[in-house]
Amino acid sequence: MNEFFANIAYFGVFLSIGSYLIGVFLNRRFKSALLNPLLISIVLCMAFLAVFKIDFSTFSHGKNNTGATMLQNLLTPTTACLAIPLYEKIGELKKQPLAILLGIGAGVLASVGTIFLMSKLFSLTREQYITLLPKSITTAIGMDLSDTLGGMANVTVACIILTGIFGNLVASGFLKLCRVTDPIAIGLAIGTSSHAVGTARARELGKTQEAMSSLSIAVAGLMTVVAASIFAMIY
Repeated sequence: MNEFFANIAYFGVFLSIGSYLIGVFLNRRFKSALLNPLLISIVLCMAFLAVFKIDFSTFSHGKNNTGATMLQNLLTPTTACLAIPLYEKIGELKKQPLAILLGIGAGVLASVGTIFLMSKLFSLTREQYITLLPKSITTAIGMDLSDTLGGMANVTVACIILTGIFGNLVASGFLKLCRVTDPIAIGLAIGTSSHAVGTARARELGKTQEAMSSLSIAVAGLMTVVAASIFAMIY
């Protein structure tokens, strides 16, 4: 079966997109946060490859490099698109610039700082440490950052996705438990800690939460690049 699929152009692309569409359908049909489209697509792709004993290289590269890496190559231009929500919400940033920037900055420092301390505690290698550093920012930035600093980019992607899904599931309840009620604070917390996947949850909470969460994705991404680079040098 591996040889059969290896000769099919765009096999990895079709499998990835098809699995994601199934995830979207299940999520809308049952309206459960547990049925996250990204998580479902990952599980379905892994199951398909395992059942039919297809090599990962066949999935990722395929015939004449028409595999799933074609989708991965779209991450770089996607990074530039993060300037759009930042531009659209620049008015919100101008209203309370110091409070918003300090809030996002605190979230970024909490993220990279805890990874630094936990990595020291569990004696992780520098490569493992670098791999975990970008876990709370969008995949478009996190993957390139991990690769540039010497981490395992593919593992970083998995960490980012799991972080986003976890934030999507628990953010609302956790913020209520901490008695955080301000819409701006809620949006900043969700966007800074769980990027775009978490922002999907912020969208359900209100327009202000969605706007601030979207803003946080871009700003937190830029701040994390700087903070992670500094922390990587001192590890």
